[in-house]
Amino acid sequence: MNTKLKCLLLDDELPGLSYLKLLCEQIPELEVVRAFNDPEIFLKEFPGLDFDLCILDIEMPGINGIELAALLNNKPVIFTTAYKEFAINAFDLDAIDYIIKPVKPERLQQAIGKAIQRINPEIREKKQLRLNTDKGIVLIDPYLFVYVRTSEIDPRDKIAYLVTGVTLNLKNISFSKLLSLLPSGEFSRVNKKELISLSAVLYISNNQITTNIYFQSQKPLVLTLGETYRGFFISQT
Repeated sequence: MNTKLKCLLLDDELPGLSYLKLLCEQIPELEVVRAFNDPEIFLKEFPGLDFDLCILDIEMPGINGIELAALLNNKPVIFTTAYKEFAINAFDLDAIDYIIKPVKPERLQQAIGKAIQRINPEIREKKQLRLNTDKGIVLIDPYLFVYVRTSEIDPRDKIAYLVTGVTLNLKNISFSKLLSLLPSGEFSRVNKKELISLSAVLYISNNQITTNIYFQSQKPLVLTLGETYRGFFISQT
């Protein structure tokens, strides 16, 4: 079984295309088959290519990404654009995701995680994580993570809570880096200081997330859903 999604890229701006290709090549589950900077050439050549997924810019000369996606015979699409107003049309086409430029590595990783769940859910990252903690280096199954928050002592550190009840003090690691290591599409930021496994979500109400995580009290952990992260979090759940 192929363990990677085969992907086509299209962006008419060469700097943006080169940057997107670089980001995609850093995602282990993704194989870039071709990268196009001309929608007309893309239109002529894609029928002869073997691919699972397209990442398309929307605003392009001649034919835009929305129009192109409608010609792809239901192949899954992730849109990238600098314009938020295209979002409704993008999701009318059942797009996997819609990323506002400039594309951030963390955001692209999350979108690819959603693509994996739709296209090939058998793909799971089985590698153990090698992380620095206050007690030394630890090797750990990434699926043990349920909740991570910023340390109150040093904001560069993160406190990770595992399903086993163990707590780890992760040293000098950003949320972006941690999300790039965790299984794609299965974890999400909820605000500037907290990250959660989607498997721990029970309810979402307004700006609050009720989890199935219990600490010392008999009440579940309730998290604040930040406005910056709300749209993407809702789209994942």
